[in-house]
Amino acid sequence: MMSTDREKPDMESPLWEVFVQSRSGQPHVHAGSVHAPDPEIALQNARDVYARRGKVCSLWVVESRHISATSPDDRGPFFDPADDKAYRHPSFYRVDRNFKDLDE
Repeated sequence: MMSTDREKPDMESPLWEVFVQSRSGQPHVHAGSVHAPDPEIALQNARDVYARRGKVCSLWVVESRHISATSPDDRGPFFDPADDKAYRHPSFYRVDRNFKDLDE
């Protein structure tokens, strides 16, 4: 069987990071990456690769070059101020036991 150009990933196309949401109200989670020339094709490729096997409610694609990240060397100085702020942790908040999630 001959492969077409469409089936071959174009390594010269930009790299896009793919985030999937499995249920409404849940966070988007990084699923992987795809190569595509533009956002529309990136969404189609992401759908074909990451949404075909599971329940996916929403997809996000972000061109990799637009993502800024910390490095392991930043661990101490960059994150130290957060250690003394307990209110930033979910354990600080209380949820009523009678609360029902609307998605369940």
